[in-house]
Amino acid sequence: MTPIIDMHCDTISELYKLRYNDAALPEGGFEGADKPEASADAGVKAAGKGSSLRSSRLMIDLQRMKDAGYMCQSFALFLHLGRLSKEGKSPFAYALELSDLFDEEMEKNRDLIRPVITGTEIEVNFSRGLMSALKTIEEGGAYEGSIEKLEELYKRGVRKSTLTWNFENELAFPNRSVFNKEKGTCGCTGLDTENGLKKKGFEFVEAMESMGMLIDISHLNDAGIWDVFKTVRKSTPVIASHSNARACCMHPRNLSDEMMREIAGHGGLFGLNFCPSFLSKVQMDGREESRIRDMIVQLKYMRDVAGIDFIGLGSDFDGIEGELELSGAQDMQKLADAMSLSGFSDEEIEKVFYKNALRVYKEVLG
Repeated sequence: MTPIIDMHCDTISELYKLRYNDAALPEGGFEGADKPEASADAGVKAAGKGSSLRSSRLMIDLQRMKDAGYMCQSFALFLHLGRLSKEGKSPFAYALELSDLFDEEMEKNRDLIRPVITGTEIEVNFSRGLMSALKTIEEGGAYEGSIEKLEELYKRGVRKSTLTWNFENELAFPNRSVFNKEKGTCGCTGLDTENGLKKKGFEFVEAMESMGMLIDISHLNDAGIWDVFKTVRKSTPVIASHSNARACCMHPRNLSDEMMREIAGHGGLFGLNFCPSFLSKVQMDGREESRIRDMIVQLKYMRDVAGIDFIGLGSDFDGIEGELELSGAQDMQKLADAMSLSGFSDEEIEKVFYKNALRVYKEVLG
């Protein structure tokens, strides 16, 4: 069984909605497309209130993670700025509520998992038979443009953050996707190559680099991504926690060859996203299908373009929907098996599954 480090999931945010009967996401709530209906609503009906991180019907829970051989899971505190704005909620206050839920679940489940702030702690926990959890932010709007709020969330254990999600915020802009409902595909026509980082965005990138927080460029627009590369030191690893290769699937959230090579040049990492529309532009009969064979195509292409040392896993579990061949934590080893049958060596599989991420975590976080 190959150990697993997954760089991104939305499980904490989904658990919050289950716990507090939060409303389902409005349009724009999913990776693949701008859809008015989100799996959060289905998840509420399926899992019910009172679900816990230890056991639930979400894509990830601790019991299945343990059985599947997880070493570390990055748990994103995901914010939907559109919904929060409509409800008059402070993004920072909401992020703190999600952070408190994460802390609560970690404390209740100390026999299985421990929160970590360094890569070294991940190794120590694994040697003791424990999994690790890294607290992250998905949506730089959580900081409301305040370095002090960034520092506060850092004090609370956040060690990785995107600058955007699917909305413009105080820091930067996202690329936007155009969804074709008839074909069930997402077109790469929403590239933004003009609007770079805002002044606050540059300040935040410099602050994150200085304090030792992983800079995650997933969801950032093209212009902003190149601004990040120009701003950080060449020795600073930059990651795209859940982004695939654009050449294999023309989705604006995926990476160009040049971006992948630049990430590799920084010693960083990009994580394979399991979202159907990030994997293949061909969706059978209008259905969104996430297939292992398309993941293998992505992995081989990433390896050929940038090298095996810069690929990781970023499942985006509990943030995606569709017909998923890998439908949750329990299925992760199927990907390792498929990689082996496709000609990947044991060492290459281990690098993708955990060694590359562990290297970057240790280098940046300690």
